[in-house]
Amino acid sequence: MSKRIVARANLLGFGVLLAILALVGAVTWERLDASREARAWSQHSYRVLATLKDLAIALRDAETGQRGYIITGRDDYLAPYEAARDRLGILQGELQKITADNPAQQERLHALAPVVQRKLEELAQTVRLRRDVGVEAAERLVNTDAGRGFMKEAEATLGAMLAEEEALLARRLRENDARATWVHWLTLGGFLLAVLTLLWAARLLNHAVSRSNRTETEQRTLALRLRTTLDSLSQGVAVFGPDGMLKNWNACFEVLLDLPKALVRPGTAYGAFAEHTAEPGRPGLESEDQVRHGGQGPREAVTYERERSDGHHLEIRRTTMPDGGFVLTISDMTKRAQAEGVLREAQKMQAIGQLTGGIAHDFNNLLQVILGNLEFVRAKLADDAKLQERIERAAWAAQRGATLTGQLLAFARKQPLAPAAVDLAATMPDLVPLLRRTLGEHIAVRYVETAGLWPAMADPAQLESAVLNLALNARDAMPGGGRLTIELGNTVLDHAYARHHAEVVPGDYAMLAVSDTGHGMTPEVAARVFEPFFTTKPDGKGTGLGLAMVFGFVKQSGGHVKIYSEPGEGTTVKIYLPRAIGTAAVGGRHAGAPVELPRGSATVLVVEDEAAVREIACAILGDLGYRVLEAADGEEALRVFGANTASIDLLLTDVVLPGKVRGRELSERVLALRPEVRVVFMSGYTENSIVHHGRLDDGVQLLGKPFKREQLARKVAEVLGTAAAPAQAGNIVALRPRRES
Repeated sequence: MSKRIVARANLLGFGVLLAILALVGAVTWERLDASREARAWSQHSYRVLATLKDLAIALRDAETGQRGYIITGRDDYLAPYEAARDRLGILQGELQKITADNPAQQERLHALAPVVQRKLEELAQTVRLRRDVGVEAAERLVNTDAGRGFMKEAEATLGAMLAEEEALLARRLRENDARATWVHWLTLGGFLLAVLTLLWAARLLNHAVSRSNRTETEQRTLALRLRTTLDSLSQGVAVFGPDGMLKNWNACFEVLLDLPKALVRPGTAYGAFAEHTAEPGRPGLESEDQVRHGGQGPREAVTYERERSDGHHLEIRRTTMPDGGFVLTISDMTKRAQAEGVLREAQKMQAIGQLTGGIAHDFNNLLQVILGNLEFVRAKLADDAKLQERIERAAWAAQRGATLTGQLLAFARKQPLAPAAVDLAATMPDLVPLLRRTLGEHIAVRYVETAGLWPAMADPAQLESAVLNLALNARDAMPGGGRLTIELGNTVLDHAYARHHAEVVPGDYAMLAVSDTGHGMTPEVAARVFEPFFTTKPDGKGTGLGLAMVFGFVKQSGGHVKIYSEPGEGTTVKIYLPRAIGTAAVGGRHAGAPVELPRGSATVLVVEDEAAVREIACAILGDLGYRVLEAADGEEALRVFGANTASIDLLLTDVVLPGKVRGRELSERVLALRPEVRVVFMSGYTENSIVHHGRLDDGVQLLGKPFKREQLARKVAEVLGTAAAPAQAGNIVALRPRRES
């Protein structure tokens, strides 16, 4: 109970004290305000007096300049006259404004204005007479005493105004002194009350100090949390004050900008960081002038990008603070830059794929007509050696055109792949003798492999073609001879490597390296070797598609390709193919096929929209003994099949057909009616109906255009020879053309 009474008493005493202080403060404030007002009026009077005196002086100066010019005739005496004349108008306007509160002074000013004007006119007329007529004419005007009268009248008016303003000033000074005495005593009383208040506040301060200590401890804990949070960020952060000095930063700021420890300390000027990062190979910050005159708003951030010498892409963001300082935020955008590079590469691949896909179908159809007719004629003219030689040359040229189209499709990653587990240790040694024969005796071929090689997941034919392309490029780089080395090994591409190569998936890879001792390449050339049609060979010596095909094949296979080269030190191309899970097929190079082609008597339905291609395919099959039916599109093929359902044994159809019924849909309808019918697709360019993610669908292969007479004959015989297979998926068989290098 007593504690509550004491608390109430303290509260009451504190309230009374506050009321007294408020009253004294209000009265003191009122007196101070009145004192300030009186002081302002005194200063106003001083200003009026000074202006009146300046007006009188200006009027005398104008008359003095006029008299000097009349006596001497020199123009330099007119300078004070003209200056005083100009000042008179300004001073009259100033007096008009500052005496607006005094009607009596305003009335005197109105009376003074015409007098001054007439005096100025008299002075101006005298000056004109002296300049235009002579000194005697000017003196006659002066001797009329008109100007003297104007001057006396003006001085009398100014004197009256000065006298009244001095009287006002004296009265205001007395009032100001009286108010000052009041303020003095009130201040003294306020001081005494303030002492009492301080004594009372001392007691409250003890409680406040304890609360402050607790708050300070909490603030230190909060600051430690903020510091820990700042240091845990993957971004670099630095805070600069309004004076451009470093205040706070985290560890990433120093690391990302590659700053020396001696430079990063409190109080370092921003200019020091800008100068340090302006050195070659460092990510340059904005200059001090750009920061100072950036023109950004108080909430607007400035963002720009820089690149370090080690290839890291940095995004630097400067955000202003309300106090005039700013915050720098440094973000490592290397991953984003790599992803954008991969996206650009994918867009380029898509554009090239659309281009090559658009021309591949029609171009391969034309080549099929040429190649098919040449082989058909060659079979009929077996006894004429000269014609056989010319036909062979023409066939080689047509096949070369097909190879170029295939290389374009390979780079664009539009070729259909049939990946399988490949035992590189078993397939590569068989390729070495072929390389020795192809490259010539002046190039030594060396083969190196590592024990325990992993199987690689790749298309064997495309892999062989890629190695041959690399070997031929190496041969061209060693015109005087040298050494070609093929090396096999196991490699693990880890996350650290993948961070610098956005398209790489970390994991196990089978590595195949092709190295030469040739003239090598500059970094500029090495950066472009995988671009289509880029070549350093003379015109007519290369298409620029070999390495592009290798690049497209490896990427489409889910692998990675890397080139290492230095001028004069040779070149190494490393191909990383995904490790296959399972048993690898051991393949070898097949011996040459016999000349005699298999024949048959089955019924084949040929569906092809190009009449010339359809005609040569039917002619080849008919010549081999088959009964051939033909159709130009899917709808016609269904009508022909309906009329000959029981007799048709094999459907040979193009993938891309005009109309509503495409090749894949045609095969599905035919198999729905007769599951035992065998199906072979042919096309010059694959579409998504039978190829997905760059790979042929399960159970589907492709007879690529242009195909040879031998390929067509053997595949049709092979497919018809396995007609007893029970699975429907196995009925769709494809023939892939042998890739020639």
